[in-house]
Amino acid sequence: MSDEPARLAEGMTPATRERARIENHVCEFAGCGKRAPFGFARPRQPSHWYCLEHRAEGDRHL
Repeated sequence: MSDEPARLAEGMTPATRERARIENHVCEFAGCGKRAPFGFARPRQPSHWYCLEHRAEGDRHL
């Protein structure tokens, strides 16, 4: 392995992608509204987000 960054083969162009964005999730616990960095979801299901204090509530979504 090398410490050099990977390079595209000659003639190839990088795939374009949307500008990276940070989504600010809010805790779903009733009446909380704090920042929610903990997401819970089953495969192909919508995510549910909780703050540190209510993180245990997310287990029911797994």
